[in-house]
Amino acid sequence: MSPPLLSLCMIVKDEADQIEACLSSVHMVVDEIIVVDTGSTDGTQDICRKYGAKVLEIPWENSFAKARNAGLQVAKGEWILWLDADEIVQEEKPGVLRQAVSASKGDAFFMKMIHYTGLQKEQASRHCAYRSGQIRLFRNKKGFRFVRDIHEVLQWPTTVSRDIAVPLLPVHIHHLGYMDDAVQRKQKALRNLRLLRHERKQSKQDPWCDYHLANEFFRAKQLEHAFTLVNQAMKGFLTTKQPPPSICYKLKFDILFQHGSMRGAWPGIARAIQIYPNYVDLHFYKGVFLMEHGLYAEAIKAFEYCLEIGDNQWEHFSEQGMGSFYAFHFLGRCMERMGKTHESLVYDYTASSIHASYFEQKREVVL
Repeated sequence: MSPPLLSLCMIVKDEADQIEACLSSVHMVVDEIIVVDTGSTDGTQDICRKYGAKVLEIPWENSFAKARNAGLQVAKGEWILWLDADEIVQEEKPGVLRQAVSASKGDAFFMKMIHYTGLQKEQASRHCAYRSGQIRLFRNKKGFRFVRDIHEVLQWPTTVSRDIAVPLLPVHIHHLGYMDDAVQRKQKALRNLRLLRHERKQSKQDPWCDYHLANEFFRAKQLEHAFTLVNQAMKGFLTTKQPPPSICYKLKFDILFQHGSMRGAWPGIARAIQIYPNYVDLHFYKGVFLMEHGLYAEAIKAFEYCLEIGDNQWEHFSEQGMGSFYAFHFLGRCMERMGKTHESLVYDYTASSIHASYFEQKREVVL
């Protein structure tokens, strides 16, 4: 008998409130479900077994990577799809995932991640979200393994060639785990800080620890501490002779934007755009910087370029709206400062027509 084509691997603990939505979205696509449970007491395992999952119980050892790798060891499929319980899979066209792996000569696929923010899952909206591409599908038995105790990443094996580009599948993964109600319920911030601080002690030279710590402090609105840590992370990457990842620049300028300090963002934005010329978020922050310096004509060009790039970008961690309603809104602000009231209202109306709830007050003025 030939091995199954596709194994789903997950790690869980007390996910009874959300794991059914995940499994129901994908159980007809995969041939095998491997669930590593690190101590559930709420009926999670019963739900998993209802969908035919093999449940592997292991003790929690403060390492997400170790738990994920335990699942890989028992998976029998030719391909591994890895998910979290707070994620829902949606194929753009039914059957596209299995068709892709059946025909593939490569070893991995990116998938389209949509990370939702906001108050409650019931109110999840693509307008309040971030996008990114992430390798979520890879060949089994090739040496792929997860590393890092928290914010684990898939390590590409040295024995597998990277000459073939990793394609992006037309499959969305809707990630609901960082909406406010989920974060508070799971006490993720406290858990993340504890694990990150421990990992930082173990690997003092890893700039990723500083980045993730900065991100946690940014979420907690501790902007000055976050700014210090993200700069420390960027210096760490430069020390290893590699440019800081685009997500570091994103966080740095997010912090400055929230702090109202975009005037001091140059020449950092210019350097970042040289490295990542198609990152729409960087061009948006360039426009904000130019606007704050009264360079409205140049700012308008930057925001118009954001609209050219658009919001359908998966190469970088990108905030929804940077290539659409945010750009239109800030074009309106430029026009307002230039005394062009009519043009300002038109741009604001366009922004509100894309994302009505965010710009509700502006839209009422236009109407």
